[in-house]
Amino acid sequence: MFNLNSPDSNSNSNSLQDPVSLNVGGEIYTATLDTLTRCRDSMLGAMFTGQIPALRDKQGNVFIDRDGKVFRYILNYLRSSSLDLPDGFSELELLRREADFFQIRPLLEEIRCCEATVPLSLRGAAPLGAMLLVDVDCKVHVLHFNLRRGPENYELRTCSVRVFTVNLFCTWRAFVALLCERFSYRTPQGLATPHPCSPRQNRLKLEWVPRPDELPQDQYDKQRYRELTVSDPEVPQAHADDVTGALRSPCEVTDMQGFVEELLTVALAEGFKVDLVTPDPADILHCNSLRLVKC
Repeated sequence: MFNLNSPDSNSNSNSLQDPVSLNVGGEIYTATLDTLTRCRDSMLGAMFTGQIPALRDKQGNVFIDRDGKVFRYILNYLRSSSLDLPDGFSELELLRREADFFQIRPLLEEIRCCEATVPLSLRGAAPLGAMLLVDVDCKVHVLHFNLRRGPENYELRTCSVRVFTVNLFCTWRAFVALLCERFSYRTPQGLATPHPCSPRQNRLKLEWVPRPDELPQDQYDKQRYRELTVSDPEVPQAHADDVTGALRSPCEVTDMQGFVEELLTVALAEGFKVDLVTPDPADILHCNSLRLVKC
């Protein structure tokens, strides 16, 4: 192989003529320069405008040492500005990694939108036998606070708040990451994403407190309580400057039954099956603990 842009080469990137033949990981493709430079700020754009060196194989094809199978989807995107994938496509993670390598930012955005609507098990390897363990708890706390009635007039108030706690462990780390995408905390600064609580990123702890009507918002914020919300991955989330109402805001999780129902919806869609429910298998929404196994 030799450098396409080397001084002793008989040709350089500027002398390339359409069509251009490429050898990507052993797969041969043919494309026009216009297609390959469609995204000028990408690696392909830089390669075929002479900004970075390129190589040729023994047959004279421009050689790129990347995955040749998924490159067809990258090339088709550059041709049509549309991400067209076959039904049941199971290499989204690989495609995203390749698009990131080539730095084709519009394609990366398309892939992220696609990932949000595709079951996690179709994005990459989904281990059979993966186990999901969930422990849930609810405690009632009595809160005392002063309610201001005037400049120097305060009234002592009391209300009860419910503190919900979920401790979750999953041997499939990607599923924990999916739950972190689905659930958010609502804080005074906006929505905040929960994060796994172990170095291996297979444990997640959620703790939230729905605000009762009798508790003023400023007192709620003073206690550093947080609400838990769940978002629909197929509907973009509303932003603070959205005044049209066209985008859907995340829904608040007001009780443990609502959380368990949402968790089951996500887990069953990813191929998990309920294996154990305590204390009452016939009343899963009011369980204390769950065990699910991926079949």
